Amino acid sequence: MRCPFCGNVDTQVKDSRPAEDHVAIRRRRFCPACGGRFTTYERVQLRDLVVIKSNGRREDFDRDKLERSVRISMQKRPVEPERVDQMISGIVRRLESMGETDINSKQIGEIVMEALARIDTVAYVRFASVYKNFQAADDFDKFVSELRPPEKPDD
Repeated sequence: MRCPFCGNVDTQVKDSRPAEDHVAIRRRRFCPACGGRFTTYERVQLRDLVVIKSNGRREDFDRDKLERSVRISMQKRPVEPERVDQMISGIVRRLESMGETDINSKQIGEIVMEALARIDTVAYVRFASVYKNFQAADDFDKFVSELRPPEKPDD
């Protein structure tokens, strides 16, 4: 593994342990050239996924991009980082087990929204505001009103 600090390719593993509920291995590494320490994660990849964007463009699936967007929606929310990691791993496993290598970006967005709705409604609304491209406060109001249970008439 290449050192992110000096580029040396001969780094050493100092410690390994399971991470993300045993779906990844966390490795602490050391670079003998510069003394830098860094962490890497090793995960099983069942297949190479390709995302088909709404404009028809194709790009390789990037777990890090998915993770960044989920973590942005979860900022300052009372959800443990381990739970977020498990959710992201679950989303990736679900995508990989769909049987298709080409996956529509809309499908990915729906799966992420479904997972966020189960964990934190604020993160769900945040993600939806970007995913559904809200343009005005009315868009938020309409979306949030659909989340609320219908009011019971007074007796």
